[in-house]
Order: sequence, then structure tokens, then C-alpha cells
Amino acid sequence: MAEPKPPTPTPGDIYKGWLFKWTNYIKGYQRRWFVLSNGLLSYYRTQAEMGHTCRGTINLATANIAVEDSCNFVISNGGAQTYHLKASSEVERQRWVTALELAKAKAIQMQAESDESGDDCPAVPTTSGQGGSCRNSEIQSTLRTLNNKVEDLVTCNDLIVKHGSALQRSLSELEVIRVGADMGEKIRQVTERATLFRITSNAMINACRDFLSLAQTHSKRWQKALQTERDQRICLEETLEQLAKQHNHLERAFRGATVMPPSFSNPSLVNKGGVSGKGDASDEDDDNEFFDAMEDPAEFITVPADPKYHRRSGSNVSGISSETGMDEQSVNFDDLSLASNPESPQPLELEPVRQRRTRIPDKPNYYLNLWSIMKNCIGKELSKIPMPVNFNEPLSMLQRLSEDLEYHELLDKAAKCQSSLEQMCYVAAFTVSSYSTTVHRTGKPFNPLLGETFELDRLRESGYRSLCEQVSHHPPAAAHHAISEKGWTLRQEITLASKFRGKYLSIMPLGSIQCIFDKSKNHYTWKKVTTTVHNIIVGKLWIDQSGEIDVVNHKTGDRCHLKFAPYSYFSRDVPRKVTGVVTDKDGKAHYVLSGTWDEKMEFSRVMQSSKGENGTEGKQRTVYQTLRAKEIWKKNPLPEGAENMYFFSSLALTLNEPEEGVAPTDSRRRPDQRLMEEGHWDEANAEKQRLEEKQRTVRREREREAVKAASSPVEADTEDPITDSPLKTDSLEIGTEASEVSDETNAEDSPLNTPVASSYGPSQFPYLMEGKEGLYGAPIKSTHQDNTQPLWFEKIDDPISGETMHIYKGGYWEAKEKGSWDICPDIF
Repeated sequence: MAEPKPPTPTPGDIYKGWLFKWTNYIKGYQRRWFVLSNGLLSYYRTQAEMGHTCRGTINLATANIAVEDSCNFVISNGGAQTYHLKASSEVERQRWVTALELAKAKAIQMQAESDESGDDCPAVPTTSGQGGSCRNSEIQSTLRTLNNKVEDLVTCNDLIVKHGSALQRSLSELEVIRVGADMGEKIRQVTERATLFRITSNAMINACRDFLSLAQTHSKRWQKALQTERDQRICLEETLEQLAKQHNHLERAFRGATVMPPSFSNPSLVNKGGVSGKGDASDEDDDNEFFDAMEDPAEFITVPADPKYHRRSGSNVSGISSETGMDEQSVNFDDLSLASNPESPQPLELEPVRQRRTRIPDKPNYYLNLWSIMKNCIGKELSKIPMPVNFNEPLSMLQRLSEDLEYHELLDKAAKCQSSLEQMCYVAAFTVSSYSTTVHRTGKPFNPLLGETFELDRLRESGYRSLCEQVSHHPPAAAHHAISEKGWTLRQEITLASKFRGKYLSIMPLGSIQCIFDKSKNHYTWKKVTTTVHNIIVGKLWIDQSGEIDVVNHKTGDRCHLKFAPYSYFSRDVPRKVTGVVTDKDGKAHYVLSGTWDEKMEFSRVMQSSKGENGTEGKQRTVYQTLRAKEIWKKNPLPEGAENMYFFSSLALTLNEPEEGVAPTDSRRRPDQRLMEEGHWDEANAEKQRLEEKQRTVRREREREAVKAASSPVEADTEDPITDSPLKTDSLEIGTEASEVSDETNAEDSPLNTPVASSYGPSQFPYLMEGKEGLYGAPIKSTHQDNTQPLWFEKIDDPISGETMHIYKGGYWEAKEKGSWDICPDIF
């Protein structure tokens, strides 16, 4: 049955019809139902979907319409959305293009009228009400003049159509007339009508010229006024930002220089009464802004919320925007004046905040000859083949683990949230932000020695301090504990499994991360996604993160499901895309998160949700109506010259900076790492080999003592030529064959470890793990487990999450204060 012919489009009409839309390289063009209304072009899979499920919408006011060939045309709004469409015929294509152009012109006109009617303030401030009244009168007069010109153009257009039709009719009659007496009469009529048409056309041209001249004149004036307003707004924003920074510096200096009363030790107590209504004002500013629909997301669709949801009462307003300014208001200026009052107790001195370094020596351009490395391995035991530092970066895995705290401000803001669902948004953003340092960092960190530690004391600058320790060597595991004065604690224990598939290396982190907030007692846990390192053998290394994360609040039952989309050559989504939904314990969605793990994340409040059609995988998609998205996290720009400094961030540049008073086992004191940072790579390779041999010797002694304690004297004195070798305790089994590779050394010393077979997740895990999977997915088994006890951590069962992990038991910071490191082993 033939489809009804769509009507010829006219301005203001709703235009509907079938078009073919390009989806992907597999499915090609797919038939979709398109609706053009009010300057918006929307599409659906079927006509029945118009009532509940919109698949995508594009605003024609900012769109560009281009014709490709007889049936194809493209609509794009600058890169974010692009529709490749195809009509059934050239006539149908021309109808759609005409309708789209008319709708675009009308949308631009409506937008301009809306801007003019909403601009109540003059561009140049006046000093009296009379000046403002004159300004408004001038604008009204200009608008009346323009309207008159438009009416003249409409009249001329009607006359041209009328006289043009008459002229065409006369020419048709002239073609069929016979030569005779009435020939002269017909020619006279044609001449008259042609003259009328010419006169009308000239009037139309003159009217258009007048209108264009008048519009250009006033357009320049209005653009100048608009630019003045924009410049003033930017100036005000910069001034406010500078004031906020100065206030923050004063507050931190005051905290560090005086003995603060109990009310200052908990900033949240000071903030309770002062900023309770800030969220109302900030949300009201966004009443008329919406979150555009995303095209074909994997599991859900977001569309603009109905305007009725934007006029909500104060009790229903999200308070999430009120948290950004709370920290600046935590100190009263009256209390701050105590520091300058001569009658009040004065501190001995105002100790300034330490200035951290902003550069390290540039990376040397050493030529790496793989053949010379292989040649030097001839005749050596497999377990004693070292990997050169050429593949490393001058940081240890413990320092990379501490880089998770680069965006600690997200947890600071989360600690101030009154709602657990809003707090979940910040925790989820913090989870994503820890991957932002992995984009360009293809160098592997140094593998920590057993008992190696790293402290990151930023108590004075940022209000937190953290400690990492290598708690196990087989399997390798690192524990991390961070605590903040802002009311949160972060702890994690990380190991990993890996699969080498020839062209790429997949690294699966094991273990979990926990975040506990003191005030609300909310306890969050989550795990990490899979990291894939591509082009291991040939080509330029690049890194991708993929998988899913469930951030769970064990107290309230809230959950955030984050999905890291893997890179695909055929996908039209932005690379490194992350999406997520925050739900309560009943599964009701409250927030939607979207962005990329290497740039920024945004979140938007869900006002309504509904079930749509089944997706490509048979799952039923959910359609979320949301408010306009707000930015919750953005990556800090890299320092100048970062490409010559291993692509280190500002925080990473300071991690290996020498400090006084740290433990003898701190990573900053590791000699091979220090030599590499200073550019002495040959000396670093020699020092690295010395440390590895020292660790093997200590491990053999420890194993001999363990064997003697656990066996009889006869068994202890029995030695085998093979088992008494440096390979005596462990072997790696790949498939069904065992390779005599000692696990006394770090995994980086074995040829099984590729130059980049270290971590590339949020903390850059540095091992091809023993006890996990080896080449091509084959299991790697170990016959030995470490029986040493960590110095600063203990292994316990967490009653909240039900997981077993190493948790900080205390004593480190007390030992640092006393300067007593007698219990620390000599590992360097």
C-alpha cells in the first residue's frame, strides 16, 4: 500500500514523514519516522513511539543543512550531533530540505525575539530612570521600523506571485494563439503584465535593500552592547574567583598558625547555619536549561524534562550546588582577626605552606637497542635477566597508587553533602577521575620491594595524609590508607591478574577500594575496571579502560552503576566514554552521569523515567527525563613541558621530591629510582640489579629459616642440587610445562614481563601477577606464599563489606614525629 504523500511544507507547520537514517557500518541506513516541529527535528523508530520514546532530537537554530547528492542530505550542529539522512526520491529530499530551511529560519527568528524580550537591562548602564526609558523607546522604535519593512516585503512577495502567475498564463496563451487579428491584443497584454512584474520586482529589491541596511546597522550596535555585557560578566567572575582563592589561603594559613577552638576543627558545624538556602538560588538559575538527548546510548536514553518540573518548590531543590562554597565560609572574619589582635595569644611564627617543585629533569633521549638487551642475556639464568629502566618512569607503584588522591576535592565536597544520593555522585566522579592520569603514561613504574613504603603528607596544604606499603611479594599486593580532616577515610588493597593476547595486554585489578565518611557513616566500596594496553609488539602503545563499576553504599543501599565503553573503530560515540546511573535501594534512578574518563564528568538530576523499546542486545532501555547537566569533575591541565617529563601531572612531579623525616623504607630513598630521575640511566640499571640481588638473598634466608622451623633436622639438612639453587622454591607453570623462573625477584626481572606489563589502571599496577594468568591466558601458579607481616598494616575481615583486606593499624605518624625508625628493615 502506497504511503500518503506528505504535504508541501509551510512555515509553522508540523512536518512528518519517513526517512532513512545512517546508523553504523553494519546496519547501514535504517528507516525512521521523523517529525519537524517548533525548530526541532526528532526521530522515532515507529509512529507509535511518538508518545513515549524519542530516539534523538537536534535543534535547527544552530544546525547546518547540507545536500550531498540527489537523495542524501546531512544535518549537523557542529560535531556533537550529525544525522546522515536519505530520502526515497529527489523530490522528497527537496521537500524535506525546504521544510528544514524554513524551520531553521523561523527558529533563529524566535530565538532572537526571545533574547530581545528577555533583555530587560540596557547594554550600557544609565544613571537615571529617564535614560533607561529613552533606551527602551529607541529599541521599540527600531523594532516597529523593522516590522514595517517586513510587512512591505510580504506585500511585495504577494504581488510578485500574483503578477508572475498572470505573466506565465499570458505566455502560455501566446504559444497556442493563431496568427490573426487578436495577435496584437495578446502581445499588448503580455507587455503590460511583464512591466508590472518588473516594477514589482524592483520594489521588492529596494525593500530588501532597505531592510538589510537597517538590520545591519542595528545588529552592530546590539552586538557591541552584548559583547560589553559579556566582558563585564567575565571580569566579575574572575574577581570573585580571586576573592575565593584569597579567602581560602587566609583560612588555611589561619588553621596552620593558631590553636583553633573546637568549632573550627569541624568545618561542617560552622556551615550548618550559613548556607542552607544556597542550593535554591543556584538551581533557580537553571530553570530554563535542559539536558539534550544522547543518540543511541547503550542502556538508557536521556531527554529534556518537561518544563513543569523546573518550577519546583524549595523543599525539592537539590542542594548539591551549595557545597562548592561551603569551605570558603567555614572561617568567620571576626575570628580570623584574632591573629592580628595584640591582646590575643600570638603564635610564635606564621609558617608558610611549602612550595612544591614544578619540574623534574627532562627525560633523556636514550636509544634502546632490543638486540643488545637480548645479547646481554646470553648465558644468564632466566631469573637473573633484568629489565632496563628504559621501560620505566621514575616513580614506584606505591606512588602511582597515591596519585588516586589528585582530585581529593571531590571527596571533600562529598563529605559536606546532606543527601547520600548527591554524595554518591561525587564518589562516582572520584572513581572515574583516578583514571585520568593513564592516557599518556605508557612507562611502567618501579615494582616496590617487600616492606617498601610511601607517605604523602598534605595535611597543611590540602588537609589529608596517606600511607602505602608493599604488604606482600607473592602474590604482590600493596595497601593504601588515606585520612582527611574534611571527614573521610580512603583505603584500598590492590593486586591484579593479567592476560597477554599477542597484540594487547589485559590487566584485571583485584581487590577493592573503600571510602568511609565520618559524619554520615556512609561506607562505599567499589572495584576497578579492566585496563588494556594495545600494540604491545608493534606500533605505538595506547591504553583503554573498559568494563563496569558498581559503587555501593552499604549503609543506605544506594548504588551507582558506571559503564566504561571500550574503544571501537566503528563506534560514533566519543572515545573513552563513561555513563552511569545513581539509584536508591529500591532501584529508582535519581541522577545520570556522563562524560569521559580522561577529560570531565557531568551529572544531571532525573525528573522522570519510563521504559522504552528493546535495545540491540534484547535489553529494555530506560528513557530518563533530566535537567540540564552540570559539570562535577574536570581534568587539570598538564604542566608546561609535560611531554618531556614522562607526562607527569602537577601532583606526580612532587611525589619523588626529597623530604626530610620520611621512613628509611620510603620510595623517595630508593637509589635506582632517584638515579633514573636525574638522568643517570646506566647507573640506575646497575643499582636496580643490586637491589634485586639483595632482595633474592634476603628471601632465600627467610625461606631457609621457615623450612628449618617447620621441618625436622634430617629433612632440613637434605639438599637437592636443583632445589638449593636460586630457583629452589618456586616455578612458573605456563600451560603444562614448568619454567624454572625464580619468584624471588620482582616480576619485572622475568622476560615474561613485557616493557609495559605493569599497571595501567588508576594506580598503575606493576606486575604480571603470579597466581593469576600468564601468556595467552595460561595459568601461572606459585608454590610459595609470603609469611612476613607488614609493619604498618594488618589483615582483618571488614564487617561492613565482608571482605578481607589489609587495614592501617597505626603507629607510622607517631614514629615519624619521634624520629624513631628502629623497626624499619634495611631494604635499600
